[in-house]
Amino acid sequence: MPADLKLLEDHASFGGRVRRYQHASESCRGPMRFSIYLPEQAATTRVPVVYFLAGLTCTEETFMIKAGAQRYAAEWGLALVAPDTSPRQTGIPDEARDWELGAGASFYVDATEEPWCRHYQMQRYVTEELPALIAASFPVDGGRQSLCGHSMGGHGALSTGLRHPHRYRSLSAFAPVCAPSATPWGQKAFRAFLGGDEALWQDYDTVALLKARDGQALPPMLVDQGCEDPYLERELKTQWLEGLGGGALTLRWHLGYDHSYFFIATFIGDHLAFHARHLGLAPRDSGP
Repeated sequence: MPADLKLLEDHASFGGRVRRYQHASESCRGPMRFSIYLPEQAATTRVPVVYFLAGLTCTEETFMIKAGAQRYAAEWGLALVAPDTSPRQTGIPDEARDWELGAGASFYVDATEEPWCRHYQMQRYVTEELPALIAASFPVDGGRQSLCGHSMGGHGALSTGLRHPHRYRSLSAFAPVCAPSATPWGQKAFRAFLGGDEALWQDYDTVALLKARDGQALPPMLVDQGCEDPYLERELKTQWLEGLGGGALTLRWHLGYDHSYFFIATFIGDHLAFHARHLGLAPRDSGP
């Protein structure tokens, strides 16, 4: 285990352990934090892993505390990893002033614009640095990994998985920001992080990526959306996923559900079962 990997918390949970760590990130040029759940099975074998990317204002703790996912991960023998949603305390002026941009709001891109580009390399961190650290430090099978996320993190999970389909067995999202190039949250972040050339934004836009990859082999995807989500029409545009992805994308609508972690906790068991099947832990012919 790397010498700079600092254990911050350690808790028993459903026969396994929830741990929170800090380490020095080369990609983000500063300290980064993540939480990991290791099920009991990890004591004797390397286990597959699902990475969860959280949404705006969240941290590496939010998913582990609120989603109730450990129960299902313990049953399947899945590790769960939740990185922080951005670098923090980088010295960038007003980094934490706006909850829609900066600290807690990285949109999981590799920034190219000043002042963000020195630290906000979250795409590289999520796809390369963190998985390499996890595989080297814990009994996790780096060859069997999947992505899940919520809201901004749902955007991160889907767009990252479509950008790097060879890395992930399956993708899923709760209430994702599906077309950030066309919505206020996404436009604000992309303009700051990526600059004014909107053609460059398309490489981080799920709807644009699905259209560009029409007819290509895609990872299996599961998306759940609450019909009472207050952000649906203005910020998420989940309805724009209809008809995209061919047979690889399953889109489910849920009457009465909103954008909260109560929604996530209700269906997280379905998502982990979906990933478990595609990670080789169960037959693939049942469920979404």
